[in-house]
Amino acid sequence: MDKKRVAVFRKEHFNAAHRLHNPEWSEEENQRVFGKCNNPNYHGHNYELVVQVIGEVNPVTGYVMDMKVLSDLVKEQVTDRFDHKNLNLDTEEFKHLNPSAENIAIVIYDSLRSQLDSSLDLKIRLYETERNFVEYPV
Repeated sequence: MDKKRVAVFRKEHFNAAHRLHNPEWSEEENQRVFGKCNNPNYHGHNYELVVQVIGEVNPVTGYVMDMKVLSDLVKEQVTDRFDHKNLNLDTEEFKHLNPSAENIAIVIYDSLRSQLDSSLDLKIRLYETERNFVEYPV
């Protein structure tokens, strides 16, 4: 029988501050490239995170993945680590990595990917603002 693949989604949010800055560049170059996002006193976002897990429906449970397990995983790997943090100062992941929305999405993906069964596909959508968002992988 042909197995059906289904996507399930978990939506979460977290609030975090960051500064986009390249220490190799002058202050002028950082300001030119990053603008307001280079504020030396940081700035914050109310991030909206959508985690998409794709896989075959288990014939016994009817689940692709238990949503409580996914919820707990996102809490442990993302919100507990990043919520109400200054990403540049309070997290190991961004001590030497510019915390752009793109890089945040990749870090979240890598953190969750390592915790999921290899039979499941994963996609991250991260909204930095209502109108600006990124997806990884594409």
